Amino acid sequence: MSRRKRRNHSPAFKAQVALAAMKGDRTLAELAQQYDIHPNQITDWKTLLLERAAQVFDGQKPEVGPDLKELHAKIGKQALEIDFLSVALGRIRGASAKP
Repeated sequence: MSRRKRRNHSPAFKAQVALAAMKGDRTLAELAQQYDIHPNQITDWKTLLLERAAQVFDGQKPEVGPDLKELHAKIGKQALEIDFLSVALGRIRGASAKP
């Protein structure tokens, strides 16, 4: 039996499967066949949904990570500045070294 490649499922898909498992109108085996996922994975997602369901209603804003596009732009700008300044510094040192 050959193994299939590792798949990454979106959070929306995981929520859909976990909610379907929560309904209880179909067995885990039926859901696993329908969504082409192992039954243990469905159980894990369902458990995670139950554990974190209270966070939806706690009134706190979810943690937001840094804006990666902004950070990449800043890194690029700094890299250009470093390159420019290293060339300029080399010219200054080169001029003062000449008699």
